[in-house]
Amino acid sequence: MLLSCFFTYFLLISISKLTIVSGHTLMFNFKKAFGKPITIFIITALGISIVSSVIGVMGVVAEVTMEWISVKTSISFLNKPVIAVFFTALLIALFWTGKHGNFIKAMSIMVGLMALAFLFTSIMVLKESGKSILDFFPELPKGDHTGLIIAGIVGTTMAGVALASRSILVQEENWGINDLKKENKDAKSAMVLTFLISLAIMISATGTLYFSSTKVDDATDMMSALGPWAGDFALTLFTLGIIGAGLSSIFPNLLLFPWLIADYSGKPRDMKKPLFKLIVVLVALSGLIIPVLGGKPVWILIASQAFSPFVMPLITLFLIILLNKSELMKTYKTSLWMNIALGATFVFNCFMLYISITGFTEFFK
Repeated sequence: MLLSCFFTYFLLISISKLTIVSGHTLMFNFKKAFGKPITIFIITALGISIVSSVIGVMGVVAEVTMEWISVKTSISFLNKPVIAVFFTALLIALFWTGKHGNFIKAMSIMVGLMALAFLFTSIMVLKESGKSILDFFPELPKGDHTGLIIAGIVGTTMAGVALASRSILVQEENWGINDLKKENKDAKSAMVLTFLISLAIMISATGTLYFSSTKVDDATDMMSALGPWAGDFALTLFTLGIIGAGLSSIFPNLLLFPWLIADYSGKPRDMKKPLFKLIVVLVALSGLIIPVLGGKPVWILIASQAFSPFVMPLITLFLIILLNKSELMKTYKTSLWMNIALGATFVFNCFMLYISITGFTEFFK
């Protein structure tokens, strides 16, 4: 996770610089420099990751929320499909307002809830576990789909969709050359916070699941494990964290597919277009698949994140080539040290691709 955040920082500032200097987003630059077929391949791969992530995340959110309702209330007429329909309708309604400011505010609230829930949980776990801090350091177990899980952990941070959205958001903010330092600071703070929140989640998981040898097949397995640490408030705390994490993950995914299409075509990101509205609704409705038809959302979610490393080496390589093009970057060509950093990132991405392929191979045996 530390390496993933470290290397993602270099990708974020490089993509932002490319967007600012060229005036175009990542996918448009890829199409212009490397052609339509390979860019369509990248967008398709990102699209698969987006849809599979929405399917897995909504499955987890519905499962956890239903467990909380069944334990904490006497409501009997609700079930997972109804809960999933409610959250899906909420996200579509949020999108339908069509205001970027509402999007930022909603994301901030949801991410804030998630961060606070897991930070409080990790503090309680560290305090009550009776274990040394060294006992919390992760190890790599043999078997049990280790490769798939490692690739999934890295995929949550170094995700192609997150990098593509970075390019879009930089353009949305209208940042210019004078904002490069501001952008650099923004990327740094984003990765530090990402690591700290991820660390809190991993501490919470270690203290409540690993030390008690609790096997997680369903999202609800995690809820009961939190009880000894937070008492009656455990379910509520965990549910808030999952809902915050889930909805804040799904909402940008609804917008990303239309954004990628608009960027590829070089046209304005007008989300009022009927085609874009249809795509958003279809992606949102895909989240109903597991609540309605059943399945294991945890493993679908892990697999969706583990799929991300499949396109990361290609994205990194293309980025390095573009950043060193004089006709594109002019006097803002990337420095030697940044080339070294991006080269190391490329090696890391290739290694993670190998880990991901190995993990999927073992998973489907």
